[in-house]
Amino acid sequence: MSEPRPAAAAADGRPPAAWPIYRRLLGYAGRYWPLLTAASIGMVVEALAGGAFVQLMKPLVNDGFVDPKPEMAVLLPLAIVGLFVLRGIATFVTDYGMARAGRSVVRDLREQILGKYLRLPSSHFDVESVPAMVSRLNFDTEQVTQAGTDAVKTIVTDGLTIVYLLAIMLWVSVKVTLAMVLITPLIGVLVWYVGKRYRRISRGIQDGMGRLAQSAEQSLAAQQDVKVYGAQAFEQSRYSLLVNRMLRLNMKVEATRAGSSALVQMLAALALAAIVWVATREALQGRLDAGEFVQLMTAMMGIIPSLRRITNVQSVIGRGVAAAERLFAIVDSREEADTGRVAIARARGELAFDDVSLRYERDPSRLALDGISFRARPGTVTAIVGRSGSGKTSLVRLLPRFYEPDAGRITLDGIDLRDYRLGDLRRQIALVGQRVMLFDDSVAANIAYGSEASPQQLRAVAEAANAWEFIERLPQQLDTPIGENGALLSGGQRQRLAIARAMLKDAPILILDEATAALDTESERLVQDALNRLMPERTTLVIAHRLSTIEHADQVLVLDQGRLQEQGTHAELLARGGLYAHLHRMQFREPGA
Repeated sequence: MSEPRPAAAAADGRPPAAWPIYRRLLGYAGRYWPLLTAASIGMVVEALAGGAFVQLMKPLVNDGFVDPKPEMAVLLPLAIVGLFVLRGIATFVTDYGMARAGRSVVRDLREQILGKYLRLPSSHFDVESVPAMVSRLNFDTEQVTQAGTDAVKTIVTDGLTIVYLLAIMLWVSVKVTLAMVLITPLIGVLVWYVGKRYRRISRGIQDGMGRLAQSAEQSLAAQQDVKVYGAQAFEQSRYSLLVNRMLRLNMKVEATRAGSSALVQMLAALALAAIVWVATREALQGRLDAGEFVQLMTAMMGIIPSLRRITNVQSVIGRGVAAAERLFAIVDSREEADTGRVAIARARGELAFDDVSLRYERDPSRLALDGISFRARPGTVTAIVGRSGSGKTSLVRLLPRFYEPDAGRITLDGIDLRDYRLGDLRRQIALVGQRVMLFDDSVAANIAYGSEASPQQLRAVAEAANAWEFIERLPQQLDTPIGENGALLSGGQRQRLAIARAMLKDAPILILDEATAALDTESERLVQDALNRLMPERTTLVIAHRLSTIEHADQVLVLDQGRLQEQGTHAELLARGGLYAHLHRMQFREPGA
């Protein structure tokens, strides 16, 4: 059950090479080739317009000042205006095209990553926290778009500008250009070192953002407990440690960026000094006139900021590659196995566990379930009891194949669960748990979640679930928003909405995971009454907490440390005087009984 190594990771455990990851990232933009083509044309025009302006320096100096020509008073200003108008249009096309393509890639990645998360096995959610997942969806994808659009624009536009201006300089004077080119290898070494350092730091920043989000979400979600236990200072200090670590990492990035930029400018100044020295000697020997000298200097001054921007873009690419590496690790993760070919519209509900064992990936040294065997027939209730950690929830998680057994087999109507199509199998199961998951939407949307239903159907199941008695008092009845996870409702009201949802699904198998455990007596009565309407003619598995369900169950399974210790009816197990009778006396007996 171990996860395969992501494709982005190197086989020997070392960080993977940056270029394959970056090339894969750029591949996501391929479908937006019309936008990228227009943007690329804009980049070329933008670079050519900048180079053409440098070429104007020679006639501007020689024909405008050294040996003035009247027509140049009109032609040169028009040429300058025309170049900058053309460059402005090209810049707009480039910026819009790259931004649209980049934001589209982010949208595609977010949709792909969320879809992938929803297809991953439940074991993945045991090892990665939800805030860390949200950080990948929000923060990492933003880093990716900067590396895929802003960085590419800088590299292409400034790269073309440097090439064009160097060509102009070579055309004017090879000697002067060579004086500057001698400095270029030093800049190349600097860019390589800076890129490597950026990527290493950025990987730490991305990991830190997930832990930062997790810490904040836990503190805010548990704010009442934090206040009651006076743990504000503790939570603040824990968060401060993470925030300060992020500050240090970000300052390392900024220090590297600023230092490299300053060093590039120093190297460029050396190149400029070399140019001036060589150019002066060339001018003295009559091989360089004033216009050509200004042209060379303008080209050099145009190259310097382009070199600085290309150096600085390493930080953006480093962050983007580190983010893409994390995203591709999810994209390449193994999904839930869905190799079944048996289609099923509605099952009878005959369940059989045959010598089933389960070992969780997070704790492979211990069996969560060990050799479980039992049968559950349609129209019967199977209660599952046991101490905390005995494997009750693990057992029912196997039915919708949230986890796969390590040994044994589970059959539905005589067919192995793995032979069914996963979607078809899960349509046969309704689940009502102690922790009801509701969405920040209306009452109607929560009842009809995953299905289509008319207002009449919604009201019918709400009445059957004893939920209509509070729904009709809500401001907008079925259209009333209920807040995040049903925050505007009581525990009993949330449970009744979950029961209404299960009734609407009308699945042949019903799983009740301590559905009444946390309710007061009145709410429990209403919920239990609703459950009594829901359970008939279904195969019902109940993780039992209260006697009202256990006493009327057709069979009771008693689990202990992952093993099925006892099996029988409530009366049979009490008469046997074993573990169930002990649990009945110690845990399930009502006060005063």
